[in-house]
Amino acid sequence: MRFPKSFASDNHAGVHPDVIAAIVEANVSDAPAYGGDPWTRAMEEAFRAEFGPRASAYAMFNGTGANVVGLGLVLRSYDAVLCPASAHINTNECGAAERVLGAKLVTIPTDDGKLTVEALRGQLSVLGDEHHSQPRVVSISQVTECGTCYTPDEVAALADFAHAHGLFLHMDGARLANAAVELDCSMGAFTTDAGVDLLSFGGTKNGAMGAEALVVLSPGLEAPALFLRKQGMQLASKMRFVSAQLTALLTNDLWRRNASHANAMAHRLADGVTDLPGVGLRYPVQSNAVFPSLPEKAIADLQQRHLFHVWNEAEHVVRWVTAFDTSPEDVDAFVADVRQAVLSCFT
Repeated sequence: MRFPKSFASDNHAGVHPDVIAAIVEANVSDAPAYGGDPWTRAMEEAFRAEFGPRASAYAMFNGTGANVVGLGLVLRSYDAVLCPASAHINTNECGAAERVLGAKLVTIPTDDGKLTVEALRGQLSVLGDEHHSQPRVVSISQVTECGTCYTPDEVAALADFAHAHGLFLHMDGARLANAAVELDCSMGAFTTDAGVDLLSFGGTKNGAMGAEALVVLSPGLEAPALFLRKQGMQLASKMRFVSAQLTALLTNDLWRRNASHANAMAHRLADGVTDLPGVGLRYPVQSNAVFPSLPEKAIADLQQRHLFHVWNEAEHVVRWVTAFDTSPEDVDAFVADVRQAVLSCFT
């Protein structure tokens, strides 16, 4: 069965052939369970090569699990997480961090999904006040839910500010690879080198079948991770099949090639529609996501033929997402339909 190409999410994409091959290669004979296998050892080494010798990686089933387990390493029941109002942990994880960890999310409005030091500064007046949940973690997304990227300097500024006030910096890296491509740097440049303490590494949106990882970058936090992963129901019995996917992505820069193609397709898509009347970009294209405003009638027309989400109904902003397997032909065909739908609103 073959479905039309979706522009709703990179979660809709298939699995990269190299990842499939890695899973098949791991499917030989028996191997110790729960990570006691050579594929998991190779995965751990691959993460150390990418994020530094002190990085500790823990394979997970999904990004929500990686976020919850990572935050759980440092949060106490009376603590709070400072995050953008648009953060995935706030808007799309069904309150998992609050329900499972019992901690409070303090959300901060942003124009583009990015926190700033100035925005954080106003949240710290409650430190030491027993009547208020205590800020403990700053959580940011790379890329943000608005498709924008933090530069290494911006991340470092947030890390320095957080650490100066006794806070940790957590990064939800569901689309980490896309940010590295757009910024033309290594993934370590805005994580390890910038002072990030805890990282959720995204594999599923970058060509994996179903594999994420918690990467502990701050020494001293790795010991409880094994127990919290099990308690958080993220410990795979046949972990070699999860680990093999992550290793495949980190081998021969497959992660970079996949993200580079996805980003290029997003830019191609944006370039193909931004000259149209009544069309404008809500956010700059800095990853594999495009957020255009369209005439309301054009949105309704296009959704009869294509799968994508409305981001802001009041402002008629939609979200289009490309993936490693989005072809130029897919984009061009979609652009042709967009152009027809939009131009018909002005005739």
